[in-house]
Amino acid sequence: MTDTIDTYPHEPDSLDTRRFINRELSWLAFNRRVVEEANNPRQPLLERLRFLSISASNLDEFLVVRVAQIEAQLADRQSVQEADLTAGRTRLTLLNDAITQLMNFQRTTWATLFKELVGQSILVLESSELTKSDHQWLTQYFQENVFLGLTPLVIDPAHPFPFIPNGGVALAIQLRDKESQILRKVILPLPMQLKRFIRLPTLEGDTVIRFIILESVINQFLSMIFPTSDILESSEFRVLRNSEVQVPQNDTDDFVHNFESAIRMRHRGAIIRISISSAMSDDMKNFLTDHMNITPEKTLVRSGMLRLSDIRQMIVDDRPELLFTPFEPRFPERIREFNGDCFAAISHKDILVHHPFESFDVVLQFLRQAASDPDVVAIKQTLYRTSKDSPIVRALIEAAEAGKSVTVMVELKARFDEEANIRWARNLERAGAQVVFGFMDLKTHAKMTLVVRRENNAMRSYAHFGTGNYHPDTARLYTDLSFFTCDEKLCLDTALVFNFMTGYAKPLTFKKLAIAPIDLRQKLYDLIDGEIMHAKAGRPAQIWAKFNALVDLEIIDKLYEASQAGVVIDLIVRGACCLRPGVQGLSENIRVKSLVGRFLEHSRILAFADGKALPHKKAKVYMSSADWMSRNLDWRVETLIPIENPTVHRQILNQIFLACLMDTRQSWELMPDGHYVRVETGQDDFCAYEYFMKFPSLSGRGANLDKKTLPPRLNYEPKKKTHAHAEKDKERKIIT
Repeated sequence: MTDTIDTYPHEPDSLDTRRFINRELSWLAFNRRVVEEANNPRQPLLERLRFLSISASNLDEFLVVRVAQIEAQLADRQSVQEADLTAGRTRLTLLNDAITQLMNFQRTTWATLFKELVGQSILVLESSELTKSDHQWLTQYFQENVFLGLTPLVIDPAHPFPFIPNGGVALAIQLRDKESQILRKVILPLPMQLKRFIRLPTLEGDTVIRFIILESVINQFLSMIFPTSDILESSEFRVLRNSEVQVPQNDTDDFVHNFESAIRMRHRGAIIRISISSAMSDDMKNFLTDHMNITPEKTLVRSGMLRLSDIRQMIVDDRPELLFTPFEPRFPERIREFNGDCFAAISHKDILVHHPFESFDVVLQFLRQAASDPDVVAIKQTLYRTSKDSPIVRALIEAAEAGKSVTVMVELKARFDEEANIRWARNLERAGAQVVFGFMDLKTHAKMTLVVRRENNAMRSYAHFGTGNYHPDTARLYTDLSFFTCDEKLCLDTALVFNFMTGYAKPLTFKKLAIAPIDLRQKLYDLIDGEIMHAKAGRPAQIWAKFNALVDLEIIDKLYEASQAGVVIDLIVRGACCLRPGVQGLSENIRVKSLVGRFLEHSRILAFADGKALPHKKAKVYMSSADWMSRNLDWRVETLIPIENPTVHRQILNQIFLACLMDTRQSWELMPDGHYVRVETGQDDFCAYEYFMKFPSLSGRGANLDKKTLPPRLNYEPKKKTHAHAEKDKERKIIT
């Protein structure tokens, strides 16, 4: 099964634009907010480079996955009715216009940043600006680090047009043989492993940081590659290919083998876009598009550098004043009080760890302790994404080699991490772990671990639930939650979920958990209906929810119903949001904001007032692995975990939720017409990230921690809606 885009039952292609915002355009609006941070003077200059690089990388993925699939669906005329075909083409035209706008914004931003970098003595030089010593240094650098990695490929009847990988940049070169005067066209692919920005040596007595781009270096030494030819033209082009993985659905075949074959085919996916330098001649453009069979609408002519994501290579450590102020993630004092014994600390009280403000080392220590503890009998874990040299997998391998029963549910269908997951799965199998690849028609997205331990002549279980992946690198960049508990009912439910994934033993009921695709959707409906009942009875009715995307139309309609009944709803949605807030008679009681800043918002948390005004100690609070998308609720294994421990409950409601709702520093508000405006800051300027970095979390704080470090009480009072600021910000409007 492929992770398709708009083919789910609750996410149709054609949306009622009066009630819903187009999903793809909403995603592009999110990526525009990322570019806005690259233009934000309050962010350090080199971090602004990072924001622009991230937006370029995001857009590439959007093109090779979402746009590619939409185009493939439209190309499959047999499965698309004529009316849907016409609507789909109109939709694609609007989408391409918005993509062009975003690309132009990225390039304008790069031009602005380029000038500001010059002002900070960080330069990108042309060959003509190099000194004699620079030329000498580059000659040696080219010979030792570049020349041997280059393979020029002539195009003639005996030499077919070469394969250019997805995302690859190449030079299209026109040559004339000095002796025969024969004209030749040559393609010179740039190896993806070579650095795109080459840092030049610092000049004596100078502190200027200088770079030169790889293409400039190669062009400078083309005569070394083609000593018997005159160089008539050399210009860049770049290829993007369809990157969806199509896996045959055949129970009799080897699923892993089929998956590996599909991944290999992805590398040779159909070209969906080719970017061509504006300096390229018309003759060479026609040559490329003819040989690559590219239509004009898939050809993008761009000035300046192609593959803007590479500008992150300019982020250097020796200019710390141009970077975010570093901070050291805290290690929870609660665990230190028990001499680092995670099991003893969890037995004492449930713990919630807030990443990246609190260290991911807690998760590693939990697994390492389980691997080395002679009383641990079994470890069960889901693995969706992890790091290249994963300490998580190493701990699981050590546990298996120590004779413990280790079961790992490895999800192969984790886009762009499939090959790494297959490699980890084989390493685990060699160590003696039981590796399961989940369901053919479901993706396992839940993040959970179950450790079974002998204690006092009985078995006791410890569970970990996460909103993010078991990935120590992204845990430094993403805001996520790790919840540790030994609650018997939650642990029993977790065991049932693992049995479901490994043995198709579908549970009849759960004691506390809700699981997609079994009952999570219905649980959300029931919780929203509960708030509707409170509103109709005249009691306080509120919903707070934070997730990455809101695109499921049935859930949105249920929120509209709640708003019309008088339920006050505050949503924090990082990315795509198809709900239109603040529409009279439809959603006037709904507010939507998005946080875009130093960290990537990734945690999913929910709060339902249940007849009390939020925040309240009796509110219903949950954390989840699922966004509110039909793929998460119907086509993935996901978790919804009730938070009942008073300290953890208060931490989510009175710390995390309140700080995010109060934030003005990196917040944007969604308008009814579908565009976002930056929240105005003033005397009440508040930064959630500074708050989280400064104050320890409630459940991680030790009993003896200095009372002076207690965080101040937060108080959220939403301002009445006003659209006056929207008039001042029309240039940021994204067409919907």
